[in-house]
Amino acid sequence: QVQLVESGGGLVQAGGSVRLSCAASGRTFSRVAMGWFRQAPGKEREFVAAIRWSGGSTLHADSVKGRFTISRDNAKNTVYLQMNSLKPDDTAVYYCGATFRATMTRRSDEYDYWGQGTQVTVSS
Repeated sequence: QVQLVESGGGLVQAGGSVRLSCAASGRTFSRVAMGWFRQAPGKEREFVAAIRWSGGSTLHADSVKGRFTISRDNAKNTVYLQMNSLKPDDTAVYYCGATFRATMTRRSDEYDYWGQGTQVTVSS
């Protein structure tokens, strides 16, 4: 069982930066792959980034590549999403997810646990 709590969202101006955190509880955190997704009003949940349990491999959506970076600290049971050069189109509720799959995945239906989400609003 894994429980996830996101934090770090808020209002930021275009071009600014925000770092999201996802704190996990559960003894198996170090063995789960983690992902960040986002959902804007009226749109489907969209893949943002994923990281393997070891932290050695990552995936980023093309729309955020070069601007966002996912990382994790297994000692702190926390995964991060550093978001730089933010754009108004990045405005969404950001969710972290955990999956026991051996490989990273972009598919939201392959994640086993989700946090409650944190709102990020980018003003122009």
